[in-house]
Amino acid sequence: MRTFRIAPSILSADFSCLGQEVRDVIAAGADIIHFDVMDNHYVPNLTIGPMVCEAIRPHCKGTPIDVHLMVKPVDSLAAAFAKAGADIITFHPEASEHVDRTLGLIKDAGCKAGLVFNPATSLSYLDHVMDKIDMVLIMSVNPGFGGQKFIPHALDKVREARRRIDEYTAKHGGEIWLEVDGGVKTDNIRAVAEAGADTFVAGSAIYGQADYTTVIDAMRAELAQLR
Repeated sequence: MRTFRIAPSILSADFSCLGQEVRDVIAAGADIIHFDVMDNHYVPNLTIGPMVCEAIRPHCKGTPIDVHLMVKPVDSLAAAFAKAGADIITFHPEASEHVDRTLGLIKDAGCKAGLVFNPATSLSYLDHVMDKIDMVLIMSVNPGFGGQKFIPHALDKVREARRRIDEYTAKHGGEIWLEVDGGVKTDNIRAVAEAGADTFVAGSAIYGQADYTTVIDAMRAELAQLR
């Protein structure tokens, strides 16, 4: 039986009161705080850096901060976010000169490490680094902006990632989370879970609602139907 985790993305939060937004969504039942970092280089947008991560850390009350780096190069910012209080750091393999080394740098800094796959990026990057992976993140939109619509064929990639994870952990043990980010909402979260995901990033689907508890509860009700 999989453990399901809801990870609201603060990219869709009200930045004028970000600490309160983080506290409110945790009180509403969030399991993880998802932190989107864009550099206006690897992706066409510019968001937030390590100082913001450090600022929200006291508001997280022990809830993990999951930092998704949409940046190039990766290594220096990965180190900065680890120092700023990140618990999980994921990055896009094509943005790193040496994927294995970047994963090692993140883990040596005391964080969990993972790879992120765009809709058109092959999962073959996983072939030689599964021993260093704690999370696989499948993008169900093209990265760069919040509020996009879910790309349906991403479910095929989720299924293949689940197959790879299960095959590896059956042989070697351990735990690897499978996260999906982009257009996840109450009306499709069950299908995403059926494809194999266990961790669900939702930005506007949560922060765009007046009552965070109601929408998170509705998502959990959908997920409960799979148990």
